[in-house]
Amino acid sequence: MKALTRWLALVLAGLLALQLFFVLRIALMARMAPESTSFQRSALWQQLRGSEPLHWRQQWVAYGQISEQLKRAVLASEDDAFVQHDGVQWSAIEKAWERNALARERAERAKARRPDQPAAAPKIRGGSTITQQLAKNLLLSGERTLVRKGQELVLTFTLEQLLSKRRILEIYLNSVEWGDGIYGAEAAARHYYRKSAAELSAREAARLAVMLPAPRRFEKTPHSAYLAGRTRTILARMPAAQLP
Repeated sequence: MKALTRWLALVLAGLLALQLFFVLRIALMARMAPESTSFQRSALWQQLRGSEPLHWRQQWVAYGQISEQLKRAVLASEDDAFVQHDGVQWSAIEKAWERNALARERAERAKARRPDQPAAAPKIRGGSTITQQLAKNLLLSGERTLVRKGQELVLTFTLEQLLSKRRILEIYLNSVEWGDGIYGAEAAARHYYRKSAAELSAREAARLAVMLPAPRRFEKTPHSAYLAGRTRTILARMPAAQLP
């Protein structure tokens, strides 16, 4: 019994130490830009393990050096209630859960009708806010488990408490992936449009925002009908986006 108690105490102490580490890292981000994110390091490790040449393009720019059009486009596409919520949109998570359940049901029915055909994996949608995405990419692994999701929520609320909305959006726009080895608004603007992030037009910004859910896939299909249609939708929503 004493051994079990000691083991539980050690586990609890380790968890508390980990949370303190996360809190200190986030607190430092109020004034210091993160050199890299967990997502970026994981992607770099995959490159090192493979035969592809290493490539990593990223250039940090201040919030004021990022086009207002891009900020509006990203908010309109990824998180239109960013300024209002406290880090999590429970209604969006609930809707995503319902959509995913329906997608699984459709996949199961299709498999039952054609058992000899390979079943297509259902498309899983998320309901994550920009703050949740930042929490995951900055400090966590890409695995999908309840424990990781719980840690993501803790980090999300920590980010909201220790950083301003403006700073959260600044870090997100400077670190999010926009293609294979392309991170941040400045690198994306220069790669796709040969201009700085401050010079992006409304249409260019909308197109970049549309790529965010799957940038590596959309990077390979730049002229797809989906990208064009979704870009028009985001352009129409951008004027209503509220900036921090």
